[in-house]
Amino acid sequence: MGTDVVLQLGVLVFTLGIFYVLHHLPKQALAKHRLEARPNVQAHRHFILGAQFLARARSVQNKNNKTTAFNLAKSAATEADKALALQPKDPAGHILKAMALDIMGHKGPALKSLDVALSPPIVKGLSEKDRGDALFKRAELQIAMNRRRRVDSAVSDLLEAVKLSCDNANAYCLLGQCYAMKGLREEARNAFVEALKIEPGLTEARQALGQLGV
Repeated sequence: MGTDVVLQLGVLVFTLGIFYVLHHLPKQALAKHRLEARPNVQAHRHFILGAQFLARARSVQNKNNKTTAFNLAKSAATEADKALALQPKDPAGHILKAMALDIMGHKGPALKSLDVALSPPIVKGLSEKDRGDALFKRAELQIAMNRRRRVDSAVSDLLEAVKLSCDNANAYCLLGQCYAMKGLREEARNAFVEALKIEPGLTEARQALGQLGV
């Protein structure tokens, strides 16, 4: 009789244990998911706000209002930093920061931010096209900082960029300029021709072909 009571109590405890697991663990898991997702949402908000500041900075920059462009770009960089504080391995945040720093005239730090965005394993978070665009921007910064010393690194980035983002006429145009600096006229001509196939109205590529005597 005593044994039967013990067995019944054991079954009851076991059943209550299963009931607790089924009803409480999913709630705990959901709560944990919400806690984990909250920083992602906040980071996304900072990124979107930063992207808006960047777009405004570019628009103002094109109108030669340097002071306003600088201040807007600074705000974009600040929002990028806030996003990266929450998601340090998000390549988009590093690229946003690089773009903002470039408008501010801080090309060295901008280049470092792109280096981070394009470094493993962070770069895995970029699509092929976004990776190609980032490589183009890095090459552009390399040439802007030191044309002669960095031309080989820029060519390497640009060759990869046009493979990943084959519709980037500006990448082909910059590649042509790099080849021209290296004295590779035929390679330069081919790159400019490819740029014009994508964007026939690209004046820079057309003028460069004229200078090559094509």
